[in-house]
Order: sequence, then C-alpha cells, then structure tokens
Amino acid sequence: MQSIDKFNFAGKKAFVRVDFNVPLDENFNITDDTRMRAALPTLKKILRDNGSIIIGSHLGRPKGVTDKYSLKHILPHLSELLGVDVQFANDCVGQDAAVKAAALQPGEVLLLENLRFYAEEEGKPRGLADDATDEEKKAAKAAVKESQKEFTKTLASYADCYVNDAFGTAHRAHASTALIADYFDADHKMFGYLMEKEVKAVQRVMNDIKRPFTAIMGGSKVSTKIEIIENLLTKVDNLIIAGGMTYTFTKAQGGKVGNSLCEDDKLDLALDIIKKAKDNNVNLVLAVDAKIADAFSNDANTKVVKVNEIPDGWEGLDIGPESEKLFADVIKGSKTILWNGPTGVFEFDNFSHGSRTVGEAIAEATQQGAFSLVGGGDSVACVNKFGLADKVSYVSTGGGALLEAIEGKVLPGIAAVEKE
Repeated sequence: MQSIDKFNFAGKKAFVRVDFNVPLDENFNITDDTRMRAALPTLKKILRDNGSIIIGSHLGRPKGVTDKYSLKHILPHLSELLGVDVQFANDCVGQDAAVKAAALQPGEVLLLENLRFYAEEEGKPRGLADDATDEEKKAAKAAVKESQKEFTKTLASYADCYVNDAFGTAHRAHASTALIADYFDADHKMFGYLMEKEVKAVQRVMNDIKRPFTAIMGGSKVSTKIEIIENLLTKVDNLIIAGGMTYTFTKAQGGKVGNSLCEDDKLDLALDIIKKAKDNNVNLVLAVDAKIADAFSNDANTKVVKVNEIPDGWEGLDIGPESEKLFADVIKGSKTILWNGPTGVFEFDNFSHGSRTVGEAIAEATQQGAFSLVGGGDSVACVNKFGLADKVSYVSTGGGALLEAIEGKVLPGIAAVEKE
C-alpha cells in the first residue's frame, strides 16, 4: 500500500476525503474545529509538495440541498487554517466543480459542496412515501445504486490520486469513502496522516497488547455496546462497566435501582455477560456506590448510596467515591487502556467527578508507561473538558468507526485503500 510520506504530490491533483462534520452554532460559526485541525498535516504535506487538493466532506445528515448544511460556512476558517484562499464549488458533481477542478493549479485548494446533498453518496434512496411497497423500495434502492456509479466516477475524475483521511466515516461504504478507491491503482491511493494514526492506534490496542489490559465501557445502554463487550471479553484482563449500563447489571443481580436508566429487557443479557466474563477469567468491575439525584438536573438534591439500594424517586447520575477508588486502582495498574463512555452525566458539573477521576487515572497510568486510547464522542468531550487530551496516548476522532473496529469488523473505508 502506498504511504503518504513517500508519495510526491508535485504537479498532481489529490482528492482528499476528510471529516469536516464540525458543529456550527445558529449563526454558522464553528464551535469546535478539532476535526479540521486534525486534517491539516495531510493537506499541508500535499501543498508542500506543490500538489493541488480537491477536498470532499459531508456535514450533518441532510435529506437534500439545504443552506444549513452547506460547507460554504466553513470556507473562511479553512482558508485561515491552510494559509491559502480556498476555492469553493457550489456542487460536488456539477459543472462548477468540474471546471474548477480542471483549472486547479499546483498549490491551490478546492472545497466541494456537501457530498451528502446527493443520495448517491450514501447509496440510500430518499423521498420514498411512508406507504411505499417492498417492490418500490427495492426499485428505488437499485436506481440509487446504479446512479452511484456515475457519481463516484465523476468524483474520481477530478484527481490523479486519492487520499482518505476521514476515519470518522471509515465504517461507511459510501461513494467517497470506499467506492472511489477502486478508480485508483495501489500506487495512487493512500491513507492520510490522521487515518494512519487512527489505524495504528486501534491495531495497537487490539493486537499489540501489553498487559494488564483494561477497557472502560460507559454509555447508557447495554444493547448498543453488546458486540463490543463480547469482543473485549476475549481480549481484556479487566472490564469496567460504567454509565447507565451500571443499573441494568445491578437490577439483573437483584438490586434496587429506583428511577435509574435501566433496560429491563436486557437483564438476562447482563447476567450472560457476567457469566462470560467469569468463563474467560476477566475481572468484571462494576460500581459499588452511586451519586444519586431526585431529578435529572445539575441542581437536583443529591446523596451517595450503595448502587443496589437506590430508593424510588431517585436515579443514579454518577458513580460514588468508593467506585471512583475501585476504578482508579484498576486503571493505574494497567499497561493498555481503552476508554469509551463516561461514568455518568458528565455534562452536569455536579455529576462529572467520576468521569474526571477515571480520566485522571488514565493520565497517570499513561505517564507511567501505559498505552491509552480514548474514543467515542462523550469520552473525547470528557478529556477535552478536563484538560486531559494531551495526557493520554491517543484521542480518536472516530465514534462509530472506532466502535466497529473494536468489535472486530472490517471497515470499508480502510479495506478499499488497502486493497491491491
């Protein structure tokens, strides 16, 4: 597979798929440009080589063309970050894009309009009536798949080489993340620097394991994390269950959880996970106490109780001090650490202490030589909120992509570039 470091972009046009799906406020100001800054090393390498760049990205989940999701809103900041006057094509596969891409000179950059303005990017039909028959749905899907080929071919025609630097969308077999790679030979398709780092970080935490290996899995529902948990049970030494999942496990073992978040239809699943952990000699670590509240509010009345003795009318919104110590001790004794999901409602300052404690324990273990990977939107928000992002080994930009990689799935965006 081609390496971006060894490739000379001089005189070449590169189609670079990035993930500029950044949050915007009501006035279209970027509130967090982390994803844009993460792509800069790749983009600047191409410009240093005296190549030119066609940037493709999505923004949000539009169901058609809408100003709210136009990438023109990020154009000024992108120009500022790159130090060049970035051009803009008001369509990604229209005449404007084709003309501007053809005229692009070395050192110039063109940003295409939102790829997801077209159904062909995702390959999913739009505008079907709610009462559409199975035959109509099947025909609509076939039609989009057919037109997706022309859409992909058009995007590929703009460039001499393809660079995928969008790990956040690597789990999607979309036109610009996977299908486009087939139009370039092995010497002219490659990962960008960000994608390379993401792939290496995941491979290290899943395959090059220094033990003890501890995974901290937070989140609200067991059902959304079951495949990840089951895969981890064959790899980790310690599995810490946190967040809303705590109360499903607690109730499954006969505990009282009051009004806490709980999946009553997943109690048997929780018991099955407990058994699998025991069978695999995995130390399953569950909270022993909880900080509870009489309302879902930062200003609610609070108290700390045993996790299995939460009274009616109260709900667990974070772990308690005993659980904090229990989790931290396990983390500090680890050599490989994966963190996905906070311990509680960290957005409320009064219920962020548990997540902060976990983050600080990971930072301390990292300082002592452990490799730590933090991924998933909420966990990333945690380390940023607590000023710990530069104190862990790697913070992943991928949410769903990271989770699917941890589940052991092949990511289409990675497989397409690696394919000879």
